[in-house]
Amino acid sequence: MPWRTLDMLGAREEFVLRSLDNSVVFRDLCQEYGVSAKTGYKWQRRFMQDGLGGLKDQSRRPKSHSDELREDMVCEMIRLKQVHVKWGPRKIRELYRRLHGDAPSESSFKRVLDRAGLVTHRKKRRQSPKRPPRVAETAREPNHIWTVDFKGWWKTAGRQKCEPLTIRDDYSRFVLALRAMNTSRTEAVKGEFERVFEAHGLPSVIRSDNGCPFAASHAPFGLSRLSAWWIALGIELDRIDPGHPEQNGRHERMHLDIRKELQGFIRGELPEHQSAFDIWRNEFNWERPHDSLAMKMPGEVYKDSAKRYDASLEDIEYPTSYLERKVSSTGCITLYCGNYFLSNSLAGWTVGLKPKDSSHLDIWFDRLRLGTIDMSTEAVIWADQPRSQLNKLN
Repeated sequence: MPWRTLDMLGAREEFVLRSLDNSVVFRDLCQEYGVSAKTGYKWQRRFMQDGLGGLKDQSRRPKSHSDELREDMVCEMIRLKQVHVKWGPRKIRELYRRLHGDAPSESSFKRVLDRAGLVTHRKKRRQSPKRPPRVAETAREPNHIWTVDFKGWWKTAGRQKCEPLTIRDDYSRFVLALRAMNTSRTEAVKGEFERVFEAHGLPSVIRSDNGCPFAASHAPFGLSRLSAWWIALGIELDRIDPGHPEQNGRHERMHLDIRKELQGFIRGELPEHQSAFDIWRNEFNWERPHDSLAMKMPGEVYKDSAKRYDASLEDIEYPTSYLERKVSSTGCITLYCGNYFLSNSLAGWTVGLKPKDSSHLDIWFDRLRLGTIDMSTEAVIWADQPRSQLNKLN
């Protein structure tokens, strides 16, 4: 609060001298001078410690500053860095502390070494274009295009998470799967697809969004472990553009029906939800007519795929002119004593390396060209035009 007189220093002297009188009520004195009790005690304390000089305004500048390092400290920091050129500021600071018992902050080391030109700043790696494979045309027949997605999850009465996985034939609207899941992990989703593949065969294309586990944002062309498996089975990928669910509008419309007719109306836990899902799916496929099907039921239009699922598939074979390399559990391949990182999504699969010239090899995963290995620079150059790469091996 402000002092009531124009002569600030004189008012403070008068205040503290009067405050020493035991007959004066301190809080009443503070009120008389228009200051808070906290401010009054502060000036009384300063007067007792430093006399009248303590009543002057003090600089608000910090008494010490992180820039104020002694010259010998700065020289020692630079000397240690020059001895250990590859070490970063954190390691240099720890070495300094071991030698001298104490050390400035890590930020001080960063600042000093940076100003001395001894810090190599990392350049941000430019993300290679990873556009998803081309969007397929409209489904022409059953099993041409299947669509897949997760309906938004909800909680059961027992607080279990229920996240319905839906798989649907785009041409006939036939719901191939409506599974009450409590996880979207790859293993669980793959198990459900195995069941559907065994029952109905394989589609030509699977359309999905760009979320997990259908796609992986940091893998070439967004390949996840699940979509890599689809590629190995001979299925094309068809991903909608990020933020455009209307590109999978028919599937989203079915999710709206599920929300209106099932969500919040089922008693019990996941087994009870699955029983209700099975009843609803049967009704949707075999009893509910669809305007888009000329009032036919999806079950009347859908037929199982002639392309059967081979559960014994373990790996991919390539033409004899290709070099074959198995992708390790860390997503790497070894080539002429060098290690090249591809993607964790491809772990366990074999990729084909097609010689391009004396120092370049094209990387193929089944029929999808991922990019090129430049052995002269030991770099992997990802293909930036995936729309033109979805063709057969030649």
